Amino acid sequence: MKYPLLKVEKLSVCYKNTDALAVHNLSFALRERESVGLIGESGSGKSSLALTIMGLLRSSAEVHGSIRLKNVELTCLPEQELENYRWSKIALVFQNSLEVLNPVMTIGEQIAECIRRHLGLNNLQAKKKTTELLLMTGLDPLWAKAYPHQLSGGMRQKVLIAMALSCDPEVLLVDEPTMALDAANKDEIIKLLLSLQKEKGFSMLVISHEFPVISAMTSRLLVIYSGNVVEEGNTQEVINNPMHPYTRGLVYASPAVNPYRDMWGIPGEATMPSENQCSFLNRCSQRIDRCACELPVLQTVCEDRRVACTRGGIVTLLKGSSLCKCFHVRFREIMACSSCDIEVKAGEVTALIGESGSGKTTIAKILAGILHADRGEVFFQDRKVSGNSETSKRGGVQIVFQDALSATNEHFSIEEIVREPLDIIKWGTKNERLKIVKEALKNVQLPSDDLFLRRRAYTLSGGQRQRTAIARALVMTPKLLIADEISAMLDPSTAANLLRLLKGLQIAQGFTMLYITHDLALAQKISDKVYVMSKGKIIGHGPVRNVFRENRSICLG
Repeated sequence: MKYPLLKVEKLSVCYKNTDALAVHNLSFALRERESVGLIGESGSGKSSLALTIMGLLRSSAEVHGSIRLKNVELTCLPEQELENYRWSKIALVFQNSLEVLNPVMTIGEQIAECIRRHLGLNNLQAKKKTTELLLMTGLDPLWAKAYPHQLSGGMRQKVLIAMALSCDPEVLLVDEPTMALDAANKDEIIKLLLSLQKEKGFSMLVISHEFPVISAMTSRLLVIYSGNVVEEGNTQEVINNPMHPYTRGLVYASPAVNPYRDMWGIPGEATMPSENQCSFLNRCSQRIDRCACELPVLQTVCEDRRVACTRGGIVTLLKGSSLCKCFHVRFREIMACSSCDIEVKAGEVTALIGESGSGKTTIAKILAGILHADRGEVFFQDRKVSGNSETSKRGGVQIVFQDALSATNEHFSIEEIVREPLDIIKWGTKNERLKIVKEALKNVQLPSDDLFLRRRAYTLSGGQRQRTAIARALVMTPKLLIADEISAMLDPSTAANLLRLLKGLQIAQGFTMLYITHDLALAQKISDKVYVMSKGKIIGHGPVRNVFRENRSICLG
């Protein structure tokens, strides 16, 4: 087994004159010839970690913890001794070439200066090695006479790589190596670094916010948020099956990973949490009371996978097992669904797709408790669903049907339709219910004035009816919303506006959604995961990008 070449333990970094921890109690190991990725949003602490490992924050930050290169504790070394390790044993490729490179010195002068300073070579030897380094990184030695502004972004990045490798380090820290580069230059830099690693055998810590870069260059991945590692595991497994809500948000926001979906970022902004609460608390869709008073610990959840989450990672909100339903019609038995298993994770949009008559709506009604299954069980938040046990409470399950008007009394006023669920459960006072109704109508972009509240349902357009139906569901603050073909009866423009509104509400309010449709393009656009149903059976499921890539022949009638 490869031993740790670089080992970081319980590292914390706090910039002076501020209470903000840039890095908090972070630990990881980098083995010989290994490539480890570090990914997170801007401001998550990635670059601070790299600069701390290099010992470049000693004057501007308080650093606690251990950084060991082989058996040498770097944090304890005096600055002069640290210089013997910096660049010769461990080097950093900075992310912003225009800020790092001296604009009044030629490229050759800057590389040669680094060589003379750390290797003690004379001018002639330094010039010769500079030529070798430029050739090694694919640059014509003639560029040694050029100034930084005369080079392209990709060329300047190669210069930084040449400088970092000038002393043949054992560990290379690469901070956003392809930032602001075009696709061709990104690919070239990635291939260059991988080729040089194979040739020279150095280990790499690759810092990036781009999943394609991390995927191509690393075998193990650390996901960092507010200076904390929230997930760790095999790179491809983390990308394909994220287990922390933050990791999932990063993956789903990446157009390179999900090319068909609309781009939706993680709602909210990162804030500094108190010492004894989850750092992702204010942005998490599955938070519970414990998350506000308990600091999650990075712990193993399965083989080679660690997650820091009070709830053990992304939880399963709804689970249906071995669901069967048979209808008897005119002396015939029609098997609407047979041995169907379905899981919906908290905070996700799961699509259930299939042709008309495949059993989708039957499954939806069983999951909501509206229809009793002949066999099988449904659990919501680990509670068995029985009848209206979850639809008759706030924070439970709500369902919006395809034909919004037929699901309600068309002679009711808008206020009566939206308020009815609250009336049934006798929630709050009359004024409190009215306030909730008006807020829900505003959320679905409908008027909330008295004139609109008094309107009758039959006077609304199709799009307005569906928005009203959604508002009716949202007054119950559901954790799970089941939407059954809600755009099927609408024109394309109205449907697009409705679905974008609904997806925005799902992102902002953090509820989970099971979306039932026969529209493949729509499923690809809005869903995170998909179940494919045909003739009463589930015939495929998984992340939407995988299901449609692996089943290109899917065609629904």
